[in-house]
Amino acid sequence: MTIVVSGATGFIGSNLIPYIQNLNYEVLPVSLRNQEWPNQIKIDASCYIHLAGKAHDHKKEALESDYFYVNFELTKDFFNSFIKSNANLFIHISSMAAVEEYKSNSPLNEKNSCNPVSNYGKSKRKAEEFLLSQVLPEGKKMILLRPPMVHGPGDKGNLNLLFNVVKKGIPWPLASFENKRSFLNVDNFNYIIASILRDPYIQSGVYNLSDDEAVSTNELIKLISIVSGNKARLWKIPPFFINGLAKIGDKLGLPLNTERLKKLTENYEVSNSKLKAALNIEKLPNSAMEGLVKTLKSF
Repeated sequence: MTIVVSGATGFIGSNLIPYIQNLNYEVLPVSLRNQEWPNQIKIDASCYIHLAGKAHDHKKEALESDYFYVNFELTKDFFNSFIKSNANLFIHISSMAAVEEYKSNSPLNEKNSCNPVSNYGKSKRKAEEFLLSQVLPEGKKMILLRPPMVHGPGDKGNLNLLFNVVKKGIPWPLASFENKRSFLNVDNFNYIIASILRDPYIQSGVYNLSDDEAVSTNELIKLISIVSGNKARLWKIPPFFINGLAKIGDKLGLPLNTERLKKLTENYEVSNSKLKAALNIEKLPNSAMEGLVKTLKSF
């Protein structure tokens, strides 16, 4: 089977491609930045996997149009290429940010209404709406996957930033907040993709994915301390005081602001039960803690 993969050089792609190649799949990476990419696709390709997307903007330089071009317009182009091809499976990697970005009162499932807030979440949701509005030709199938934050060796995202803060011995001032958050380690992501490729019976549709267990931010801080060889320094400062500082941070552009505080302290749990039932999976191969330890040790 030949698999066309966009976003092959990104963090997820650089982990996924060698994994599926080891399972004897042929991979054809394409760069959607190259205007000639449609001419690179082999006529005998069986599957398209769309990983390309814009998420991080640590320098705060990206425009709204940048997100919508990459996450929406290029998704349309890649999907239309799939429709014209002989491939029968399209796997689109969306994001839980298309549903909720900061908190959940209970584990998020596929029936939750979508309330994206950021340009990233809104552009991902617009791509979803486009894909879900399409009528697939007979014999073609589309799987739309929504992961939360994906991490693993080589990850340069928020988990890496948090690790560097804790490693320096800087106290964690948000220990008074108790929460549970879902993550997805890249090994479990790879396992899910391989399971979809092998399963001819999974139906087209939207599927949330995450590790089987949620982890509190305080647990994560303790784990980082253990891996980095430092003593965990958890400060339980009253929440009302922290919330006040975050509002000041909004006005002054400080590292602690309302948006970042929500991401660090709100509950954000994701249910993966629909996907596991569809693939007849009882338990993912790596626990949340096992995946986090592997990632943190790579830093």
